[in-house]
Amino acid sequence: MSNSMNPSAPETTLSSPLLSSSTSSTSTTTSDTDESPPSSYRFELQNLKYQISNSPNCGFNSYRSLAVLSGHIGAVSCLALCGEFILSASQGKDIIVWQQPDLKQFTKFGQGDGSVKALVTIGNKVFTAHQDSRIRVWKVSRRSENVFRLVDSLPTTKDYLGKFMKQSNYVQTRRHHKRLWIEHADSISCLAVYNGLVYSGSWDKTLKVWRISDLKCLESIKAHDDAINGLVASKGIVYSASADGKIKAWGKGNEGKTNSPHSLKGILEGHKDVSLNSVITTEDGKWVYGGSSDGFVMGWLGDEGFDSWKIVCEVKVHQMAVLCMCLVGDYLCSGSADKTIGIWRREGCGGICRVGVIRGHEGPVKCLQASGNSVGGGFMLYSGSLDKSLRVWWVPKDSSKTVEEEASPLQSTEKNAMVVC
Repeated sequence: MSNSMNPSAPETTLSSPLLSSSTSSTSTTTSDTDESPPSSYRFELQNLKYQISNSPNCGFNSYRSLAVLSGHIGAVSCLALCGEFILSASQGKDIIVWQQPDLKQFTKFGQGDGSVKALVTIGNKVFTAHQDSRIRVWKVSRRSENVFRLVDSLPTTKDYLGKFMKQSNYVQTRRHHKRLWIEHADSISCLAVYNGLVYSGSWDKTLKVWRISDLKCLESIKAHDDAINGLVASKGIVYSASADGKIKAWGKGNEGKTNSPHSLKGILEGHKDVSLNSVITTEDGKWVYGGSSDGFVMGWLGDEGFDSWKIVCEVKVHQMAVLCMCLVGDYLCSGSADKTIGIWRREGCGGICRVGVIRGHEGPVKCLQASGNSVGGGFMLYSGSLDKSLRVWWVPKDSSKTVEEEASPLQSTEKNAMVVC
């Protein structure tokens, strides 16, 4: 493992349980631009001290990979941040828990359970979605903090046995094939957690709703005309992004009741015949952004009641497909099949202005997560790639340079953006 973080404090004793109560919403390479910058800053994150290097200007090619973490069997497919830990999963069926600040492998679990497509954490549980159309539930062992024990899979045996005898519980999935409505019929591509519920989106075009308390499937929604690629939940609304080129907004009639059914509240239209691969929202739920296979990020503004949305930006951010995005404060980060990560500053009207681009991965960037903690005037960014590596970056926020001040392989934001204010 390559790691340029040098912790100046003694190793922290782990607290129990391993996972915090907060909910998370996944071969070593060297960047061509990893030049030693002239200055450094100290910062504290969760009482752990680091020494990092930083350049005063964050123009293109100035970002440095602080660490390159290798150890996955296959391509890194999803990430989750949980307290002092980073969880990463791969198409090689393995899930690795990395401990900060030294970024060493803390434990590994999940091998042999099907390629992992998505993961979320809540309390001391981890929910993982798999290519074999199952969701698995893991829990930290009471005997040992670094052991994750498989406690159940969804749908549960109890849920299955309660429905399999009744023919009305079966739905047609393919010609001559039927399944219980609580079962996914294809790979589960994405997960989201909100208000005591887990949402799962699948290539079978359905959105399913699971209650965390008893792991029961409450709903199955025929959500899209093509595979669901991304999910996010905010302010009582669940957004699903699909290969059919649409983001659909789902809300409940009575949000106070976990078993209240969801209904369609609105459709956010993307480009015709272009897949939407990811969707994110701001913390206040006001702005929604979708990343598409033609390299665009599109943004929508929701009204006060989240009953309608209007498009506010349409920006060509990459030369190839946008595969993932994340938001941290006023910054939007986009990962692409072109192996780069774009850093964008959000404007007041919802548009985005490019600040810089990060290079270093040798494969498409499949997943991104950013820490909301302010770190020395910037933030920590974690990226997983099809090159089987997880990289850690520090991104400064105080840069005055934008795309217009630096040479770039992409055209300027002005030439590629449609902004409505």
